[in-house]
Amino acid sequence: MASTPDRESIDPGETPGTLSSSDETMAARGSTAQPPGSRRELPRPLNALKSMPKWILLILVLLLIASVVPLEGIADVPESVGVGATVSHGVNDTVDWLVVHGDPFFTAINIGLLRYLLVPLEKWLLSLPWWLVLGVVALIAYRIVGRTFSAVALVLMLMLAVLGIYDLAITTLALLTVATLLSVILGVPAGVLAARSDRYDAIQRPVLDLMQTMPSFVYLIPVLMLFGLGKVPAIIATVIYAVPPIIRLTNLGIRLVDASVIEAAQAFGTTPNQLLFKVQIPLAMPTIMAGLNQTIMMALAMVVIAAIIGARGLGVEVLNGIARLDVGRGLIGGIGIVIMAIILDRITQGLAKSRQRARPTE
Repeated sequence: MASTPDRESIDPGETPGTLSSSDETMAARGSTAQPPGSRRELPRPLNALKSMPKWILLILVLLLIASVVPLEGIADVPESVGVGATVSHGVNDTVDWLVVHGDPFFTAINIGLLRYLLVPLEKWLLSLPWWLVLGVVALIAYRIVGRTFSAVALVLMLMLAVLGIYDLAITTLALLTVATLLSVILGVPAGVLAARSDRYDAIQRPVLDLMQTMPSFVYLIPVLMLFGLGKVPAIIATVIYAVPPIIRLTNLGIRLVDASVIEAAQAFGTTPNQLLFKVQIPLAMPTIMAGLNQTIMMALAMVVIAAIIGARGLGVEVLNGIARLDVGRGLIGGIGIVIMAIILDRITQGLAKSRQRARPTE
């Protein structure tokens, strides 16, 4: 009897045409197996390099070639294209011309700031009793910030008196007040104009970047030549350094006013000036106050540099500590600057927060 071929055993529980578990395992292994001639996946670093943009690869190749191939003849900048000396002479000639021909104008600014603003303010502040100033600062802190910080501000002001730097702190406060006032007078209109004109904003933005990033000692040179040593050049240098934040944040605050509010105001027939002064500026006031806070903090950062060019104040203590290697004296001056920064920062922040709380009810 002929033998019949063996048939695969079929599980009674399985339906015909379905694969068993062993068959599924073999099928899965066979699906992952690649033919001998297929392309293998690249390693992860090479795969990341492959997905990199072509312009970055081109830069890397050029840098590699430049670091390997000797380029002695063309590696240095040709002297014929250097214009640094020409620019330097041009700037010097301009400043010399301004010193000679603009002396009446700069003298008038010098006398005006000293005689009618800074000196009277400083004399008035110094004539007040120290205990009255402490009480006024504590009352302002209580009304704007709260009871806790009012007590902290009173203790900090007492520290100024106990450390013997109260008069220097008042001199610094007068200088800071004048510089901040000039920054607000110049900065808020510039920010409003930038918010209204994109072209002016595009022109003004690099100027503000230059003012903030240029080392202060660079523009101290022409300021000293034009105004001489003293408090006025210190004020001018402080304004140059401290005015950009209030310009930027005034611009930002007006631009962030809700368009629907502006459309509603225009629908009621408001003029452009009414829209600016009764709608946009009040709604942007918290942001403008934040800019004022940053302006005051940056003006305080110029206290030591102001002392270098002849302005008195807490910066003198720091300079004397450096010159005489007197660590204690320099530390006391630094503590005074920190105390003023804490008090002014918290009060201006409290003003901004109070404007934000009052904004929904307006």
